[in-house]
Amino acid sequence: MTLLTLDTSASAKTDAQKTDRVASNPPPVGHDGERTAAEELTHLLFDQQDRARVHDTWRTLVSGEAFAYRPGLSPDERTALSYDRLRLVNDAVDNPETLASDPRMLASLHEWTGFVDGALGTLSGIHYNLFLGSFVDHDGYRHDLSEYVSMNRTGTFLCTELDHGNDAAAMETTATLDPATGGFVLDTPHPGAQKFMPNTSLVGGPKSALVAARLMVEGNDKGVFLFLVPLSDEVGHLPGITVRALPPKLGSSVDHCLTSFDRVWLPREALLEAEHGQLSPEGTVTSSVGSRRKRFLRSIGRVTTGKLCMSAAAIGVSRTALAIAVRHAHRRHISGPKSGQRLPLAAHRSHHGRLLHALATGYAMTFLHRHVVTRWAEHTSADRAEVERLVAIAKGWITWEARDITLECRERCGAQGLFRVNGLSELQQDLESAITAEGDNLVVWLKAGGEMLFGHDTVERGHLGPVSPDQELADLAFLRGLLAEAESIWQARARTALRESPAGDPVGRWNEASTAALEVVSAHARLQAADAFLATAAQATQPTARFLLHSLCRLFLLKQIGEHTGDLLAEGLMTADHVRGLPKTIETVIADLAPHMTTLVEAFALPPEYLAAIPLAGGTPLTQYTDDRAPLATV
Repeated sequence: MTLLTLDTSASAKTDAQKTDRVASNPPPVGHDGERTAAEELTHLLFDQQDRARVHDTWRTLVSGEAFAYRPGLSPDERTALSYDRLRLVNDAVDNPETLASDPRMLASLHEWTGFVDGALGTLSGIHYNLFLGSFVDHDGYRHDLSEYVSMNRTGTFLCTELDHGNDAAAMETTATLDPATGGFVLDTPHPGAQKFMPNTSLVGGPKSALVAARLMVEGNDKGVFLFLVPLSDEVGHLPGITVRALPPKLGSSVDHCLTSFDRVWLPREALLEAEHGQLSPEGTVTSSVGSRRKRFLRSIGRVTTGKLCMSAAAIGVSRTALAIAVRHAHRRHISGPKSGQRLPLAAHRSHHGRLLHALATGYAMTFLHRHVVTRWAEHTSADRAEVERLVAIAKGWITWEARDITLECRERCGAQGLFRVNGLSELQQDLESAITAEGDNLVVWLKAGGEMLFGHDTVERGHLGPVSPDQELADLAFLRGLLAEAESIWQARARTALRESPAGDPVGRWNEASTAALEVVSAHARLQAADAFLATAAQATQPTARFLLHSLCRLFLLKQIGEHTGDLLAEGLMTADHVRGLPKTIETVIADLAPHMTTLVEAFALPPEYLAAIPLAGGTPLTQYTDDRAPLATV
């Protein structure tokens, strides 16, 4: 589903051409009305009239001294610090259950905490979304949640197993109904069924978990349900529960463990029930969902909101990396072509061009995420499957693009970008967890690709009409239409591959179509991002901000089209002159945007307190972080 249909009439094209002519003489920044350009961009980036409610709490929180970078901590100390900060998050919340019910606030929490403490984002997502959120979605009224709301106990979530990650639906942990007591016996039948990498250590205080397990009634598998299981108290782990720390991994320090259960008895009320599955006193399961797999998906339905949270963390990290790199590009001076001349890095196209491409993508990611969060917050049972697919597609594209952006920013900052105190190296590593969390991106996209081939409406072709050689390549409506055509070309290609592959070999047929199916998903993600970008740009009232958004969107679309010029040319949707003119058009847009890079990152509204501690951003000098206790030897 697209956000809008662009008018490709003559009048619309005339307006686009007027916008293009403005590019040669962009209006000045800061003198256009009540808002400056940066203020208008901030307003549009951060939920407009809802900005204070959704974002201000978290932005203010991470501005505090408690969230400042702490050098010299061991991994265990960093983990403990993240749990301490989780309690500060809880103190800032009026009602944790309300937070768990609000996808906008949950996503915003990750957006603002991800760049100061990646582990905190992980712990917040587990406690508020997966743990408390699952109670909200099930039968939380039957349980006393006061210990978790007050953070006297931390909640965690145990789903995937050592042998079952992306195929968690095949998990083997069992919860067997005990007829004598009406309770359940939770058991890990073999080492491969150990719960893999939940945060179940003793760090952070007592914990309880929601454990996904197969409900077994008289030897019959009734599907996967969630069970509330106390794991530890102030003394240690409870009887029957074995927890072993996993070795260190890439990224932020979280207490990931292997966890198993040896005939742990649970009371009847440990089972979380809802319309997808209820257990009668006689041991009969009734369900509004027709299959065990669907019961499993409904039980872990909070994973969808978790994808939104991972995407939010990624856009927050991307914008932070861009803000640091752009500031550094203007502060760092190097030798110019004339003797004694010093020029900022930002003066060079080889430097600012790469950062502007990243900025265009970063803005597109943010606007797509806002659109997807709104769709999820307002979805109904009728469009749930479609919105879940959109959330999954957006998560894959956003987190992958975020990795590319942070890598680019780190490289553009040279060797100084490698130091942890400058933030960039840790931001890049933390994204690896987001890419894999809540479903590995590639597997998630393959599922979405299959749905788009077998159940998605065919993308219409030919709506651009005959392409004239006079068609302006910088016309936003034209560029958007080309990207839509690219999606339809790959969809047709994938469906042809399915039809022409031999019958009787499902894996072989899918192998023939899967590469093209992934291209369909990729094009669809970028098209959705472009539509969200265009819809937001249309709301800009400040002239400079409107010019910058249109130019950034144009740069974003030109880059996307560049990957499909062969197909578009072959289909007669572009002319040879369009293809030849693409590089020059991109260079023109970059030249128009280059003087405004600082404005574009000022709009990200990063807390001044955070930037003041980043040497690369013009804050505390790097030398302030050197270890004076161990001076270099002198000769």
